[in-house]
Amino acid sequence: MKFIVDAQLPPALAEWLGGQGHDAVHAMNSVGVHAPDSAVWDAAKREDRVIVTKDRDFAVWASARRAGPQVVWLRLGNATTHSLLAWLEPRWPSILALLLEETRLVEVRA
Repeated sequence: MKFIVDAQLPPALAEWLGGQGHDAVHAMNSVGVHAPDSAVWDAAKREDRVIVTKDRDFAVWASARRAGPQVVWLRLGNATTHSLLAWLEPRWPSILALLLEETRLVEVRA
């Protein structure tokens, strides 16, 4: 599966996803550090990538639009990279299963 990790999440998350066997890029390497959300959305759509984000805007867009990329919305407060990955790892199989079922918006709460 292909992912784009939004700019407010650490690049290490894209690396972790790559270690899980996925094709993952970080937004700052794909569309630039200060690119607007619309650029991330367009890149994900163009490259058939799932957006991984903490940004509510992407969740709203995924819910409101009929076409576009899938979104994994991580509902976690501020966390170190280590804490984020430790929190995500046990949840990942369920997230992936929902994505494979073509769920447009996967909301993951702390």
